[in-house]
Amino acid sequence: MEELQYCEILRTRINVTSMERTLAYLREHLEALRGNYICVSNVHTTVMAYEDEAYRKIQNGGAMALPDGAPLALYSKRHGFANAERVTGPDLMLEILKASKTEGYRHFFYGATDETLAAMRTAIEKDYPGACIAGMYAPPFRPLNASEDTAVVGMINEAKPDFIWVGLGAPKQEKWMYEHRGTLCGVSVGVGAGFDYLAGDIKRAPKIMQKLCLEWLYRLFQDPKRLWKRYVTTNLKFMKYIRKESRGK
Repeated sequence: MEELQYCEILRTRINVTSMERTLAYLREHLEALRGNYICVSNVHTTVMAYEDEAYRKIQNGGAMALPDGAPLALYSKRHGFANAERVTGPDLMLEILKASKTEGYRHFFYGATDETLAAMRTAIEKDYPGACIAGMYAPPFRPLNASEDTAVVGMINEAKPDFIWVGLGAPKQEKWMYEHRGTLCGVSVGVGAGFDYLAGDIKRAPKIMQKLCLEWLYRLFQDPKRLWKRYVTTNLKFMKYIRKESRGK
């Protein structure tokens, strides 16, 4: 498999890529990627990885760590990678769904709730005709025991998906993908809130806010009680750690 380019940000290797290059890479290397996983990384996951060596191992251990957060792509640009662009998990999922009619991709969706999955199925059948939904599963809000987990792995593999979209939220989805590496027949991709966007449970920020690195602010306005501490604290930590790492070089 060809060497991928990356920029190290707070000790996490973030891929230097674009949506077009990522789609081409996945199309050309899908067979080699089966059983592996892809992280979609943002400021929150990068700070968590900096503070937690075990989680950093997960972020760095997959096939790719895509710059889902705009600040990661901007950091790469400012450190010599002029072609670095943002590649969000939700956008990647939609682009691959769009290409599925031509490429024949099969999809399994793991996460969220039965209601969200049902709304996603309706949206996919309406907006992405030809995209094959191989299966969907909303796990219980508790750890699965060994026999349950074995059954889920069997169910996924029996469905023969090419892409296993994992919507458990960070860091749970990355840990799940890492724990199941090598056991699944498709490539797993953690997409965070991608399920909620596709189902219509959460509205995506306007394009202008995405370009200005303000998508986090839009989400904060939607759910301030749950997200204010995460975003404000994490963003401040990110800037603090960047300064610390810069002084150490």
